[in-house]
Order: sequence, then structure tokens, then C-alpha cells
Amino acid sequence: MKKCTAVLLLLSSLAFSQTTSVPAARLAHIRRGINLSAWFAQVWDPLGYTRKHFETWTTASDIALIKSLGFDHVRLSVNPEPMMNAALRQGGTEEYFGYLDAAMKMILDAGLAVELDMHPDSEFKARLKEDDFVDRFADYWSMVAQHYSSSPWDHDRIFFEILNEPEMHDAYRWYGVEAKLAAAIRRGAPANTIIAAGARWDDDDDLAFLEPLPDRNVIYVFHFYEPHVFTHQGATWGAYYWHWLKGLHYPSSAENAAQVATLVPEARERFEVIRYGQDHWDASRIEAEINQIDQWAKQRHVPVICNEFGVYQHADPADRTAWIKDTRTVLEHHEIGWTMWDYSGNFGVVIKKNGKTTPDDGVVQALGLK
Repeated sequence: MKKCTAVLLLLSSLAFSQTTSVPAARLAHIRRGINLSAWFAQVWDPLGYTRKHFETWTTASDIALIKSLGFDHVRLSVNPEPMMNAALRQGGTEEYFGYLDAAMKMILDAGLAVELDMHPDSEFKARLKEDDFVDRFADYWSMVAQHYSSSPWDHDRIFFEILNEPEMHDAYRWYGVEAKLAAAIRRGAPANTIIAAGARWDDDDDLAFLEPLPDRNVIYVFHFYEPHVFTHQGATWGAYYWHWLKGLHYPSSAENAAQVATLVPEARERFEVIRYGQDHWDASRIEAEINQIDQWAKQRHVPVICNEFGVYQHADPADRTAWIKDTRTVLEHHEIGWTMWDYSGNFGVVIKKNGKTTPDDGVVQALGLK
């Protein structure tokens, strides 16, 4: 542990000695964005990772709508495993790049920037405890980075996000893994900007633990869903008791939280709901949280972005839009670029039904868009 700590401090001192080299013009490309989920990652569509799914899940009309609403970039989540598996058969890599190239070209041709986010399943991330698997992932990243850093791709509008929510509880181990993956990306892409994350779930406190990598062309990322008891009420994943929650309001009040807590069978979880009310979550509480990240970034002279935030649609629509507006406003107050989660899923800015795509006007307005 002492050796790991010494290495961490050495690398940190190297990073501290230099300010960021990320151009301001490049940061301006990723001020207001939206996540494109379930297209190249988290594919629950029965079609799976197939040509038909890639060509129909998100279309040119979706990208045109995103641009017209006022977004300047998208976060394109990619599960690396299908492509890594495709590489094991002859011609598999070229076939998969064909699908991804078409998506990237469609986005860039619309005038949007792209955060290319490696977004694997938990089982994949668990294997990063194995050094050999880290080497394999690093080789994959170097290949992808080289592909999208060469002509005709625009390196000012393509950002490489090392890994979404690493789920690694050993933060020192993650620092070493991330440094290796960043170096592999840099071998393939000398000019593109890299996006780096904290060790576990990309929470703000994960980022606060991290120290900058020895690479000046890096943006640091966090996700913001605080407090989860509100933003994820009704969700059937994550903390089990969330699925009991209904009608929990934002801003929070002690009376409402106490009432909702009666729906939760276990005393420990009831306490979490009651605490939400007692903590008085509102715009000032969100400000206090995000201000800590802003201070972390200023002290280290590095840029940060928030490329996931949102509220599950189970919440009351008025409460949902109030939280989104407050969070977006605080981020912009600190000049932190943002990428909402997500386009058309259960946290979506649009509703897809019966072949028709309809923007949620309340969410669009909460985001300060058209």
C-alpha cells in the first residue's frame, strides 16, 4: 500500500506542475449534451448487437432533432465486448467499425461533437482486476483511438472517455489501470482529448479522491444523481428499496418524506427516506455538492464535465423538471459542461411511442433549450 501511495503522489505531483492543455474551443463543443443509450451499449433490444438494431435504434431524424433542440454534443456509449469478440473472427473488426463509423459520421455531419464512451457491463469491468485483461483492453482502446484520430475524423470534436463507472472499489488499483488505458489511447491518438473518471460510480466523491493523470490533454468527469432516493425512486435496479418509493417530492420536505417512508418495510431504508426530507434538498443543497467538484478542479487546474445527470420518469413530472433545472443551472453557474441522461430511455428528453418521437417540453425548458 505504501508503494502504491508513493506512486500516486509522484504522478500527482507531475500533474500539478502543469496546467491543462485542453483548448477552450474544444471545451466549447461539449457544453450541452445528451446521452445516446441502448444503441451500441446496454442493448436490451431482442435484436441484439446486429446491423438492423444499429441502423434503426437511432436514426438521422433523431440526430437532427437533437441538433434542433440546441444540444451541441452527444455521448455515444459503446460496449467494447462485442467488438473485441468480433475481432476473433476474420473480418469482424471491419464489420463492426462499419456500423460505428456510420453512427459517428451521422453525428458529426450534423455539427455535433461526440464523447465516445466505453460502457461495458459489470462483468467486463470486474475482469479489470486481471492484468492480462487490462492489457487486452488497452490494445483495443489503442486501436479504436487510432481509427478515430486519423483522417477524415475531426479530433477537435471526438473525445475518448476511458470507461464509464469503473465499479472498482480499490481506488489505487483504478488509478494504475486508468493511467495505462490513457497511455494506450494517447499512443493511438496524440491530439484527441481524453475523459477520465473516478474509481467506482463516477460520483462526485469518487472524482474528489482522484488525482490528475500525467497527461495535460484530459477532462475529468463526474455523474450527478444526488440524492438517489429522489432521482431513482421507483427504479427496479440499484438499491432494492427504491422500487417501493412513490410520490417523493423535490425540493424535499420532512412531512412528505416521512409519509413516503411508511411505504418502505425495512427500518434502515425508511431512515434514508426520512433523512432526505431532513436534509432539505433544493438548489442550494445541489450547489453545495457541485461546488466541491468545482473547487477540486480549480485547485488542480483541470477541466471537469458532468456527463450524466437526470431523474427517472417515475417521479412527479413537476418535481423532475425542477431538479433538472436546478442541477443544470448550478452546473452552468460553475461553467461545467453537461450531458443529460438520456435521449429516449426512462430518463429521456423525448418520448418514443407508436413510431413517433415527441420532445418533453418540460424537460427541454428545464435544460434551457428551445
